[in-house]
Amino acid sequence: MQSAEIIIGTRGSPLALAQAEETRARLSVALRLEPEAIAILPIRTTGDRITDRSLMEAGGKGLFTKEIDEALLSGAIHIAVHSAKDLPTRLPDEIVIAACLEREDVRDAFLSPVVSRLTDLKQGAVLGTSSLRRRAMALSLRPDLRIVEMRGNVQTRMNKLAEGHADATLLAMAGLKRLGLVDHSRGAIDIEDWLPAAGQGAIAIAARVGDTATLERLAAIDHAATSTALAAERAYLAVLDGSCRTPIGGLARIEGDALDFRGIIVRPDGSEAHAVVRRGAARDAERIGAEAGAELAARGGPAFFAEA
Repeated sequence: MQSAEIIIGTRGSPLALAQAEETRARLSVALRLEPEAIAILPIRTTGDRITDRSLMEAGGKGLFTKEIDEALLSGAIHIAVHSAKDLPTRLPDEIVIAACLEREDVRDAFLSPVVSRLTDLKQGAVLGTSSLRRRAMALSLRPDLRIVEMRGNVQTRMNKLAEGHADATLLAMAGLKRLGLVDHSRGAIDIEDWLPAAGQGAIAIAARVGDTATLERLAAIDHAATSTALAAERAYLAVLDGSCRTPIGGLARIEGDALDFRGIIVRPDGSEAHAVVRRGAARDAERIGAEAGAELAARGGPAFFAEA
């Protein structure tokens, strides 16, 4: 480990390790390094330890990055590999998202042993999810559903589903693809009907602001369109996501020099939603995302967020 030229820090779940391996492979090719010169250090985070309550009760998404951030700032690792959707809206001042790998499928996948679609679930069926967004969007379509907390990595949640803890669950299609588990899903939900979480499907690679050598190395594997889309989505979150717990969906898509952005906020019980569409030049990604967030904040009003 100490002789490695680059040390990658990551969570220890199978999906996190698969993402770290993908990052190592890209760096190995781009920098002409032997894979052995790039080490992977699994780090157990506070979020991984908490399994008895929701993350929002415990402190939010930052629980999945705290220990990794500390390792990055101390120099124990050179880079940190994250699922972009798990990153807190605001990073420590000394840490920056330095690169993104090309984005995978952004959609949510529906998993159920009994039906093929969410709308086909029986009256009062149980949906297992720990995602505030998935919960709210499901209730907006099917207010009769009973939602139960379902935490854990991809395999853990699939096992809970198989054991009968719920009639269905929702997972990121990107994670299933990276783990070779797509066949376990009933298929993806179309984004025209169901927006993903901001950052979903993207692998974000963080580094220290002043580590020029590492930042230059990461530039060699950055997928510009994914980084631009993520910049728009994170600017959108920065306007909406401060201390509120409102379910939020957002997706930026790049076509040539143009950016298409769609966003939605939903009450936790699914009873009310506001959506926004913005288009513009990709070079204005952050401004477009921020303006979309501001529009939804204004349309929802203070009460919408206060009651979330």
